[in-house]
Amino acid sequence: MPERRLPMRQIREVLRLYHDAHLSERQIASVCRMGKGTVQRYLQRAAASNISWPLPEQLDDTQLERLLFPPAAPSGGEAKPLPDFIKIHQELKSHRNVTLQLLWQEFKEQQPNGVNYSWFCQQYRDWARHLDVVLRQDHRAGEKTFVDHAGDTIDVIDPATGQRHPAYVFVAVLGASNYTYAEATWTRGLPDWIGSHTRALAFFDGATRLIVPDQWKAGVHKPCYWEPELNRTYQDWATHHGVAVVPARPGHARDKAKVEQGVLLVERWILAALRHRQLFSLAELNEAIRELVRKLNQKPFHKLPGTRAELYEKLERPALQPLPSHPYTFAEWKKDRVRLDYHVEVDGHYYSVPYQLAHQQVEIRYTTATVEILYRGKRVASHARSRQKPGTTTERSHQPKSHQRYLEWTPARLLEWAETIGPFTLRFVEALLITQPHPEAGYRAAMGLRPLASQYGSPRLEAACTRAIRCKLHRLNHVRSILSTKLDQQPLPQLVTPPIEPVAHGNIRGAAYYGGDEESNEQQEVAG
Repeated sequence: MPERRLPMRQIREVLRLYHDAHLSERQIASVCRMGKGTVQRYLQRAAASNISWPLPEQLDDTQLERLLFPPAAPSGGEAKPLPDFIKIHQELKSHRNVTLQLLWQEFKEQQPNGVNYSWFCQQYRDWARHLDVVLRQDHRAGEKTFVDHAGDTIDVIDPATGQRHPAYVFVAVLGASNYTYAEATWTRGLPDWIGSHTRALAFFDGATRLIVPDQWKAGVHKPCYWEPELNRTYQDWATHHGVAVVPARPGHARDKAKVEQGVLLVERWILAALRHRQLFSLAELNEAIRELVRKLNQKPFHKLPGTRAELYEKLERPALQPLPSHPYTFAEWKKDRVRLDYHVEVDGHYYSVPYQLAHQQVEIRYTTATVEILYRGKRVASHARSRQKPGTTTERSHQPKSHQRYLEWTPARLLEWAETIGPFTLRFVEALLITQPHPEAGYRAAMGLRPLASQYGSPRLEAACTRAIRCKLHRLNHVRSILSTKLDQQPLPQLVTPPIEPVAHGNIRGAAYYGGDEESNEQQEVAG
């Protein structure tokens, strides 16, 4: 097993206490809280390496470590076979269960005189430090997909007006092979964000186990360093594809170094290449991007053999999960509290839920075609999506029985019922439907007569309506008051015409003129 090494600052402190403070090995062990044997071992290594004191100012920790822990020299002066570190690097990425110890054992089986395990591990790590930061990270095949948007946009020209509209560039990079996908969208909103993810997985012909985005607001509802909360639609998409979304931590660029490098390459080899082209549609732009992405994936690596496309075919593609048999249907989510009339609102339209859920908070999942309402994770209602604003979609089974019976009565049926009570009840209902300022108000008032018929009986209701019609009273409260005070059982008031006062005028002959004898009438005519 490789020797456990202390940090260089502690080794420097051991050397200082020994040379400057002239402490014994036992005292140094007590001050530094380490074993006496450990102190002795480091002092021996320093002496064997001819390390003088004080240490030279230009000697950094890396150089000091190399002096104290030089590579083990092959025994007997015979050069031992060296491993192929490029192959080892690719093997580590090809499968998540492959380890350096397993690869060393396989190497020793082929080269029995090869280097020991500690030297094998140390030399591989030294070799890996010279790779690009993106390639240096240990990403297993089929494990992660990194996604982000490029910082720059591309202008698309409207052929009718000549106006320029910026398009955003989405980038996705596979962790092990660096295989890259890019496309342009009009926005960075949720529909385009989800659509770009879906098309990226189709381009990769499979899905990795993890998706690593930035904590962008389109995908992360509540950003957090420790436990960010995903947008419900994003989580729904991830569940459909059988992947987990693990957003990068804020301020930790290495969490998404792959896509940072991928975005840089896309900006250099795609956006820069299109800077002089005039593009007149989003489809034309994406066609140009597809061709440049193909060239980027065929471009050889600088420090590793092969290309992104070759690594993808060899390492990444066999490790990807298959895509679902049916495509994801984009759906948005929202929370709402059920109103008193047992309806919820989606985009200005109201949809019913079972009346027992009035005042309860529910979740709503809506697509372009359907609206689903869920209560505590269980679907309680489903409706076809309506674009009517304002409007209402009500399922009859969601209504209480009393409301169902209420809606069974139409104005025509109400008039038929009133006719069975009596002619004056019919006239009163007609008056209610006509005189109210709104038809719905008259209809509801007329419905109020039915309980009165059950409470007081049809004959008394007919008598009350007769009195109301005779007195020109056309409100439900009037009939209710007549019944409660038993006025319907009293004789109807006589409609007496008030006497007309006589008018004195010379041209008016008066009643006597028509009621007297002929002689007096002739005399009045002569006098007239």
